[in-house]
Amino acid sequence: MIIKEIKASDTWKIRHEVMWSNQPFEFVQLEEDNEGLHFGAFINEEVVTVVSCFIIADEMQFRKLATLESYQGQGMASRLLKYILQLAKDKGLKKVWCNARTNKKTFYTKFGLKDTQQRFTKAGQEFTIMEIVF
Repeated sequence: MIIKEIKASDTWKIRHEVMWSNQPFEFVQLEEDNEGLHFGAFINEEVVTVVSCFIIADEMQFRKLATLESYQGQGMASRLLKYILQLAKDKGLKKVWCNARTNKKTFYTKFGLKDTQQRFTKAGQEFTIMEIVF
């Protein structure tokens, strides 16, 4: 597996297929995508996992962490998450956070993210804000 920076548009297909297939394709195209850093995990030159990171001041929010279904359960998202957490530390950021689907909360706790108990619903999905402070 190789991790490298990609264009925002390279994330959209996987975002849509994995996270929001019941929504129009444009639903996964974020207004702020042009300001973000986007990373892909590649197997045999095919992007199989994506994540988008947005840095403001000394914080980074990561969004849309998604792995193609045929590659799920193989540690791809875990390795990509470790990669961006290390990136945040290397940049001297103080906090990393995400809006996690509540049914995925235990995945993020393995990496030290804590549930802030701030919950909301978007398009029928329940989310909780999770964060790690360095």
